[in-house]
Amino acid sequence: MTDVTRAIAAATSVATSLGLPGDDAVVLHNSNKLALRLTPCDVLARVAPVGQEVAQFEVELAQRLAEAGCPVCPLAPRADPRVYVRDGFAVTLWTYYEPLTPHTPPVDYAKALEQMHAGMRTVDMPSPSFMDRITEAEDVVADPDRSPELADADRAFLSGRLASLRRTIDGRGAVEQLLHGEPHPGNVLSTTDGPLFIDLETCCRGPVEFDLAHVPEAVCAHYPNVDQGLLDECRQLVVAMVAAWRWELGDQFPNGRRFGEELLRLLREGPPWPTLDTVTSRLDGLQNSPKAT
Repeated sequence: MTDVTRAIAAATSVATSLGLPGDDAVVLHNSNKLALRLTPCDVLARVAPVGQEVAQFEVELAQRLAEAGCPVCPLAPRADPRVYVRDGFAVTLWTYYEPLTPHTPPVDYAKALEQMHAGMRTVDMPSPSFMDRITEAEDVVADPDRSPELADADRAFLSGRLASLRRTIDGRGAVEQLLHGEPHPGNVLSTTDGPLFIDLETCCRGPVEFDLAHVPEAVCAHYPNVDQGLLDECRQLVVAMVAAWRWELGDQFPNGRRFGEELLRLLREGPPWPTLDTVTSRLDGLQNSPKAT
């Protein structure tokens, strides 16, 4: 039995024990956590190996943020708001929303993120620093066993760029607050209740520009009082961190190696720094072009 099969069995077992019929499970996303739509109860289950304490952090934070009026995806109302453990997996249950099209307009996206940040400023909960994310990326680059295919020249370049950006951004002394950490379009649900943010496990403390560095450029144009210089540095930082993670051994990101190569090229090329959705669209276009097939 594969880990995915076991994870699905764990989620359906939890749902059944709560009186929620979950005979069928559709995999929506599979990376660091497995996201499943359980039917016919229509519940979103997130499953990860036990030991990832962020599951408890995410559940507690989701409740606190909802109370603060933040536009976050709520936990499943028919289940106790906690982490369920089955067969070595931690399972959390959330409200499922049928995806709407078109995607969230930039102005609505920006307003939702501004509302999210305002609510987060009222929540006092221990959380890591965004600098810890830089350390995670630096650790991948520094260890050839974790990134064996990263060339020595690229390793030295990426290590230096991450260290330089850490010093530069830290030296600004910008005001920090609780952030989503990765509010990119993949973590924003377009619902009849408006845009809702998911994947709170990445929440951290830092300047709002770090969050804005993850969103499309058109969204930033509608967000008030942005420090453009800091935003540019944070965009470059996000490109560098994601580049590091794409070279990590066992990375499951689709087309990840090509993505890592492109991000290294962009870092060497210099500004203007692209947003990740722009890079993804560009690579998808190359992948689907006649020359790429």
